[in-house]
Amino acid sequence: MSDEERQDSLADQAAAWVPPWDRPRPPAAEDTSTPDEPAAPPVVEEPEVAPPRPEPESVAVSAAQDTAGPALGAVTGDTAGPAPGAVTESTAGPAPGGVTEGTAGESGGAGDVPRRQLAGRRRVTAAPEPTPELSDTELRGALEAILLVVDEPVSELVLAQVLEQSPERVGPMLDEIAAGYTAAGHGFELRRAAGGWRLYTRPEYATYVERFVLDGQSVRLTQAALETLAVVAYKQPVTRSRISAIRGVNCDGVIRTLVTRGLVEECGTEQDSGAFLYRTTTLFLEKLGLNTVDELPPLAPFLPDDVEELADATR
Repeated sequence: MSDEERQDSLADQAAAWVPPWDRPRPPAAEDTSTPDEPAAPPVVEEPEVAPPRPEPESVAVSAAQDTAGPALGAVTGDTAGPAPGAVTESTAGPAPGGVTEGTAGESGGAGDVPRRQLAGRRRVTAAPEPTPELSDTELRGALEAILLVVDEPVSELVLAQVLEQSPERVGPMLDEIAAGYTAAGHGFELRRAAGGWRLYTRPEYATYVERFVLDGQSVRLTQAALETLAVVAYKQPVTRSRISAIRGVNCDGVIRTLVTRGLVEECGTEQDSGAFLYRTTTLFLEKLGLNTVDELPPLAPFLPDDVEELADATR
């Protein structure tokens, strides 16, 4: 066959070629199968089309949940495992809106807050209610009740803390109570002593009070103890040797007695000699009804006329 004849044959074949989808289908074969055997489906030639790309499982499940509620085939409870992508809960039914929660940190849908975020939030505690402010009558009565049972002077700050009131109100009220007792002429008075406040009997009734309290028993200090205590009160801080030099006798035993009674205490040592220094205590101020040692009466009226000569003789 020549080349020309071969080219004409190929052109005829190309012109006579029919695509598969335009070709006529053959007639269906007669069904000769028995009732027990299913008929085979007819073979249909279809054009070759690229299959669509499958969507991710999570996208499909989300689309199904947005349109038709929970995903088909989702199983809840303990009878079977959950379907792929289905969100289930073993202890309770699904939450409103189809959002359920399993383990910590999982979220079932939009708007779900993880447990870690909830756990990180701080609890807001309610502020305590402010203490109601007492009226002047109530404050006066409360202060008088406390002052009747105290066994030592109590400061304004302590009273304010107990009553939960400001010290700016407690101080003026105590002054007002003290002035009221004095104006009314009561047998007792409210005085500031040893840095605090306490009720005391009035000096003009001391004879009757002493008679009732002592009842024949003497609790007075000896003359030596009173003299030693006076030296410490006016010369404090002072050493034992200085006290003995002023009194002219050894005062070691008397000082021990005053320390035991709580009227005198040690307050350091002298820089030059290293001897102990002594001073009066708050109990001393309390017993005398004084607030500070500056309120002691002046010593000059009790000194003899030849005090300078005595001082020169002791040197």
